[in-house]
Amino acid sequence: AAAGLRPVVEIMFIDFLFVAFDQVINQMAKMRYMFGGKAKLPIVVRCPCGGGLQMAAQHSQSLEAMLCHIPGLKVVMPATPYDAKGLLTAAIRDDNPVFCLEHKKCYTMAGDVPQEQYEVPLGVAEVKRPGSDVTIVATSYMVHEALQAAEELAGRGIEAEV
Repeated sequence: AAAGLRPVVEIMFIDFLFVAFDQVINQMAKMRYMFGGKAKLPIVVRCPCGGGLQMAAQHSQSLEAMLCHIPGLKVVMPATPYDAKGLLTAAIRDDNPVFCLEHKKCYTMAGDVPQEQYEVPLGVAEVKRPGSDVTIVATSYMVHEALQAAEELAGRGIEAEV
């Protein structure tokens, strides 16, 4: 990426990312800062993450909170096939390191995905369900759980935004 390419790297499980944390934290995340914003590092790192599929403990972690607290990194977590294509496209076009964390439960989901090119903007939340009483914030697979919870709340007269 430092030489002008736009690599997309895939790490088999996010749990294996710890082996590369020195390079992620001290090189990848800080590159633009070390060169006064003049250097670009357009790299995308895709990592399957999340539990609930009866995999071993070392293959079921959710480390997004750690990555979100590292200055210089961007983190996206698609919830739908539409989000996955649009966020990945935006990540590839971004000049900064972007981690695309993909919950393993989302891999089997079906959904409409346009053939044409499009982007889902990085850093912009999407309201999946309007509501006026309470807001539920969720990412990735948990968006679907939050939408189910919102439906249950609606049955009790509580309108939840997701």
